[in-house]
Amino acid sequence: MGAGVELDLGAIRAFITVADHLHFGEAADSLGLTQQAVSKRIAKLEESLDTRLLSRTRGGTRLTDEGSAFLPHARALIALADQAVESLCGGVRPLRVDVLGTRLAATDLIRTFHETYDGVEIDVVTSSGLRSGRAALTEGSIDVAFARVVGALDAAIEHIPAYLEPLYVLVGRNHRFAHQRTVRLTDLADAIARMPGNEPGSEWAQFYDDLAAEFGLTIDTSGPDFGLDHLLDEIAHSDGSFVFSGERLRVPWHRDIVQIPIVDPTPTYPHSMLWHRRNPHPALPELINHVTTAFRPFDPSRHWLPASDIEAGLFEAYRGSVG
Repeated sequence: MGAGVELDLGAIRAFITVADHLHFGEAADSLGLTQQAVSKRIAKLEESLDTRLLSRTRGGTRLTDEGSAFLPHARALIALADQAVESLCGGVRPLRVDVLGTRLAATDLIRTFHETYDGVEIDVVTSSGLRSGRAALTEGSIDVAFARVVGALDAAIEHIPAYLEPLYVLVGRNHRFAHQRTVRLTDLADAIARMPGNEPGSEWAQFYDDLAAEFGLTIDTSGPDFGLDHLLDEIAHSDGSFVFSGERLRVPWHRDIVQIPIVDPTPTYPHSMLWHRRNPHPALPELINHVTTAFRPFDPSRHWLPASDIEAGLFEAYRGSVG
């Protein structure tokens, strides 16, 4: 490969998005393109670089060694290109906020912020959570990420607790829990939690692994993930399986699905807001204030958090974040 290779920014954006989702269909939806168009862009980029960046297998899509090596440079190229365009546009660019999915609690937090500060323009992007958010914050391709904080972060990344989301269960109308007003965690020990979208090693999969280990729960991650709508169809006809749901999860309406709060204790999924300490966007302090003001702290008498979150100091941070 020669030094004069010309790279297509659209193809690089497509590669980054596929790398974040590890799924061509989801990447296509995120980019507003067809899956065929994304595939063509990736093929064009691989031809330009004369190397394979992505590998498709029966188990899904993965980065090749060359793709993993190229990814941070690809992110830096896109961040630099965006900054170059912004320097000519004048005014304040939109605040770029990264969320795991548009149905989840973080999107609701951003929506209420936008309604409160209606002069702030916002671009919402979806990714694979903390794994891609770390690099994107450092490189400046996003301004804010919402994720569960696990492991070490770059020293330049700041974070505050954003929302402790109580969990519910979703069951079919023929399930034995369907007529209960609440369900206890101990009641779930002989039921099966269906979670085909759990990615091994992700911060959310670790959360549910910890929950299952502490309370003797069974989590079934088998089968392809066809999305929440299809999963609800499956649960609606089951008398032994259920789905975990967050309090603010935008659950599609389903006539045969019942949502029930979990108690004694209530598991709470910890969402944090992360940003780079040198990020100059003028809307960032307003968003920090909005999140801090709305936050409600952890109550150990009613709520549950993984021991790893508490041992990492998140317990004290959550309790002390609201004055």
